[in-house]
Amino acid sequence: MAKPLKAAMKRSAILRRQAKHYADNAFDRVFRAASLVQAGQTPFAVLEDDGLVSLRYYPPLTEDTITLDGEVVTVEQNAHRTPVVIVPPLAVNMLIYDLFPERSLVRYLRARGFEVYLIDWGRPTRAHTHFNLHTYVAEFLPHYLDKVRAHSGQQDLSLHGWSMGGMFTLFHAALSRDPHIRNTVILGAPIDSHASGLIGVMYQRFSDVAEWVRERTGFRIHNLKPHWFHTPGWANTIGFKLTNPVGSVMGYWELLARLGDREFVTSHATTSAFLDRMVAYPGGIIQDTVVRIWIDNQLSEGAIQIGDDFARLENVSANLLAIAGATDTMVTPGAAKRVMDHVSSTDKTFRVTPGGHMGILAGSKAPRASWIAIADWLAERSD
Repeated sequence: MAKPLKAAMKRSAILRRQAKHYADNAFDRVFRAASLVQAGQTPFAVLEDDGLVSLRYYPPLTEDTITLDGEVVTVEQNAHRTPVVIVPPLAVNMLIYDLFPERSLVRYLRARGFEVYLIDWGRPTRAHTHFNLHTYVAEFLPHYLDKVRAHSGQQDLSLHGWSMGGMFTLFHAALSRDPHIRNTVILGAPIDSHASGLIGVMYQRFSDVAEWVRERTGFRIHNLKPHWFHTPGWANTIGFKLTNPVGSVMGYWELLARLGDREFVTSHATTSAFLDRMVAYPGGIIQDTVVRIWIDNQLSEGAIQIGDDFARLENVSANLLAIAGATDTMVTPGAAKRVMDHVSSTDKTFRVTPGGHMGILAGSKAPRASWIAIADWLAERSD
């Protein structure tokens, strides 16, 4: 009887320890999630801050090597001549570019020998709701690129833009015709939005309705005040998750199933710190993007109205690397590839990589699927 009793007591002790481990993980995930977040650990300096928009500079790494997706990467000591400027989209927070110590885009680019800058668009409030495409493309972006040039001492720049950041990059290059924008890397940027799967079909229907209303009433969405379209951060979080509702639900189901795995719980908290802290869209941006990019699909013809001017993609002559996600439901490969038909770049490449809209930038497959190729492509064109 003694041996069965001891075995039962041992099993009971193991179960108690497991139960405590699960309970501790659950408590930390719900009540101490911030302590689990691994994002935002790469040091940076703020070169300028106007109270909303700021410019970051990531100084040289102090380590000789970093780890990327389990592989050791030697930190290059000689910097490439052409700096890389990351142009983010609106609505996201900047954690996406420095998500994990071993899966950080800014850290990897720095290790590959690039001077790295990032424009942080900040957290717009209703006081900024009149900001539109012209504000960001023709006012903010030129100003901060000038600051990068002053700090780096280099005129030629490489721009890296994901999602709306890719559109900002193209629009600025088209409007300014800046010959010193040497390289452009764009990811998940819609050029023919009506070709973007089910979302594209939906906007085609909206386009038909909008044209009917315009012809009969003369009404334009731009006739309304921008503050009616201001979209708070929580609404953007919900909207982003609804682009993949099954995946969002399954993520929390997997959390329950793997609650005993501390590493997974930490990873889930880190990813959620990005997804659950999205930022507001100014109303003017919503007016411009919904009407001109999605409903009217102006870019499919190669030009888009920016304020009183038009950004014509034929004016873009910088070296171009365009990337689309194979499973991106927001910007399908068909919607993104049309950029190749319009830009005048002689050196231009289009690639489809694994991942959805967020995955192509910072997903678990992104380092091997795109980061290495992007760094190699830039390195060949940056000295």
